[in-house]
Amino acid sequence: MIDAGPDADADRTWCLAEVDIFCDLSEPEMEAIAAAAPMKTYAAGEMLYTPAQPCEVLFILKRGRVRIFRVSTDGRALTTAIISPGTIFGEMVLLGQRMYDSYAEAIDDAVVCVMSRADVHRFLLADARIAARITEILGRRLADLEQRLSDSVFKSVAQRIATTLITLTTAQPPAGPLRPGARHPQIALTHEQLAALAGTSRETCTKVLRDLADRHLIRLARGRITVLDPERLEDASG
Repeated sequence: MIDAGPDADADRTWCLAEVDIFCDLSEPEMEAIAAAAPMKTYAAGEMLYTPAQPCEVLFILKRGRVRIFRVSTDGRALTTAIISPGTIFGEMVLLGQRMYDSYAEAIDDAVVCVMSRADVHRFLLADARIAARITEILGRRLADLEQRLSDSVFKSVAQRIATTLITLTTAQPPAGPLRPGARHPQIALTHEQLAALAGTSRETCTKVLRDLADRHLIRLARGRITVLDPERLEDASG
C-alpha cells in the first residue's frame, strides 16, 4: 500500500467528482471532503482489510476493482460483492453494514480515497443528499448479495462462471470521450481469479471457459477474457 504524495490534491478532487453520491456538491464542498480523504494505492492481490486487521474507515474506489468475500472454516470462499470504480465500501456500522469477518482484495491495481469514521459523520451522514444516496447504494448491494447467495445454491458451476462474466462486463464504466467503447467488452482476470469469484477450482473454471470459447461466446488470452456474444452468454448463465 502506498500513500499518494502532496501533489495529488487535484487528483483527489477528481476522484470524488467521479462518485455518484457527490454529484451535486459545490467545488468548496468537494475540496473539503477531498482534504479529509487521502488517496492510497493497492497492488493487485493485496488485501485492503481482513478479519484480523479491521479498520473503521470508508473506502471510495477511484480505479480498479475490489472483491469482498468471506471464508468458511473449511476454507471455501464466498464472494459477497465486486466493487467497481465510483462507489463506496468499508465500515459503515451506522448504515447497517459491517466489514468484520470479511476480506477485501484488490482484483486489479486499485486506487482508493480513505475517510475516517469521524469524517464520515462530519461530511457524509450530516448531509441529507449524500446520506440518501448511500442508503440507495446499500440497498442495491443487499439485493446483489441475495442474488449471489441464490446463485451459489441453485446454479451449476458453469452457470456461476457465466454469471460472473456478465456481472463483470456490466460493471465496467460506460464509454465516453476519454474512454472509447471497445467492440467487444474485455475482462482482465486470470482463470484463478475468476474461479475465486465464482466459488470453484481453477481447473474447473478453465474447463468451463474452454467450453464457452469453443461455442464462440468468449475469446481467451493470457490474463484477459473477451466477451464475444453477451446475449448467448447471459443465456448460459441460467
